[in-house]
Amino acid sequence: MNGAQHILDAFHRHNISTVFGYPGGCIMPLYDALVDDVGVEHVLCRHEQACALAADGYARASGKLGVCIATSGPGATNLITGVANAHRDSIPMLVITGQVPSGLIGTDAFQETDVLGMTLGIVKHSYLVDDADSLPAVMEEAMTLAQSGRPGPVWIDIPKDILLTEVAAAPAPTPAQPTASCPDLTDAIALLRAARKPLLYSGGGISLAHAEDRFRAFAESSALPAVVTLKGIGNPGKHNPYNLGMLGMHGSRAANKAVDECDLLLVIGARLDDRATGKLDGFAPNAKMIHIDADAAEINKLRPADLAIRGELNAILENLTGALTSKPLTIADWQRQCRTWHTTGGFSAADNEEPLAPITGPAFIRQLSRIAPDDTIVACDVGQHQMWVAQHYEFDHPRHHLTSGGLGTMGFGLPAAIGAQFADRDSTVINVTGDGSFMMNAQELATIRRYRLPVKLIIMDNQCLGMVRQQQELFYANRESQINLDDNPDFVAMARAFDIPALHIERTDQIRRGIETILAYDGPMLLHVAISREDNVWPIVKPGASNTDMIDETRRTSKANKEQVA
Repeated sequence: MNGAQHILDAFHRHNISTVFGYPGGCIMPLYDALVDDVGVEHVLCRHEQACALAADGYARASGKLGVCIATSGPGATNLITGVANAHRDSIPMLVITGQVPSGLIGTDAFQETDVLGMTLGIVKHSYLVDDADSLPAVMEEAMTLAQSGRPGPVWIDIPKDILLTEVAAAPAPTPAQPTASCPDLTDAIALLRAARKPLLYSGGGISLAHAEDRFRAFAESSALPAVVTLKGIGNPGKHNPYNLGMLGMHGSRAANKAVDECDLLLVIGARLDDRATGKLDGFAPNAKMIHIDADAAEINKLRPADLAIRGELNAILENLTGALTSKPLTIADWQRQCRTWHTTGGFSAADNEEPLAPITGPAFIRQLSRIAPDDTIVACDVGQHQMWVAQHYEFDHPRHHLTSGGLGTMGFGLPAAIGAQFADRDSTVINVTGDGSFMMNAQELATIRRYRLPVKLIIMDNQCLGMVRQQQELFYANRESQINLDDNPDFVAMARAFDIPALHIERTDQIRRGIETILAYDGPMLLHVAISREDNVWPIVKPGASNTDMIDETRRTSKANKEQVA
């Protein structure tokens, strides 16, 4: 086999059946090999960034390795945002790019770029293959590395001549790693038993470790009041009575109040991101902290842990569950207090029942959550709609909620939804997006048409960059700058140009019919939802402030009235 054929052989040996890519000159030998290989489905996206984001969505929804392919130069540089997105959220991804022939590297040849240099900070590891016989070992190592420990993207840059060169036989598959032993949890259990107000804080590391079931068993058996990060939404399940929801900048008052009042914070699979903690000096000021994570680099990075435990989460959670099941915690008063906060400080604002009233973002998302099947996968973009989904959609599993957490990539949602639909052809997949984000990768409507994907598209259109406008309103004296999108295209006509049926709704009494129509349609469909330009995400914490300084609509209105009187 030549190098290109060996790559496909490696895909088969590792059960990789779907890849996302875009061809070009230096990767052409791999595309030539694909002609004779019916076992690998190649998905042709319409932009390399979308290839990477689709591979990301595939990996998030399935828990498997996502794969994207592009050529050298602009093909590789167009992948960078999508790869950076995967890196920030620790998504397992294999990136393969062609490079100019070995003899031309360093000569500024046509479509040559220094891929290794440009991507150093956004990959778990990268390779420039300089010897054909090393390619099999590089492929094996890269696929293992991308999925082991803390997952992440691994990039292989391969000169065109090596793709055409015969290579030695592939090495034997890497033997399975032994089951991880559980670290000593004696001190952790002692701290939990001594605490009167312990709080469970979980993040995206739960699903990255494939520990969803064991986490849920622990959350239920311990009965600990719990908060989640943006990427941890769905960890406790839809019906856990002790789940206070998301904490942080747009978190619930109940979640942020519990963090402020707790005396022990049990952090599992979370990295204490600034959007979750707010001002660190004001974060959980009365609490000791146990930090459990697979990555030693995250422990003590932002806040020193009173007890740090590094290890495999499944083993740790299983042992914690056993210890607390045999001797339950006595925290009834704290549980009652948290339930009271949750009842009075959640996101349960009343829906406007006036039929002709304009649609509000939260009301629409709540209806969508009630109507969509429990196993629906929702891929968001970035902005106000993303936070409304995080606040008001009730997810039963973290892999049902696909969102760009660490990088905040506008344009993520549509290709991520495409990737998720390839990961599970039978699931309902919805892309909830804003008008600004949708235009970032709107060309992928062609990918939906090409593969007849039944992805449902919901555009929440306020004709502006809503989250930027909201922060300009609140924190920049309402001085609006470059946020108007009132020249948006006709999104219904745009969808129909790609043979995708579409509906427009603008009143409260149209919400249910619109949602039920797109969900019932056998194929892709777009729902264009007009919402008010003035709709804001509440509550909000000013960047750099403490989470206790949450601003909601009542407080904002009260402050404005006082200033007006003054």
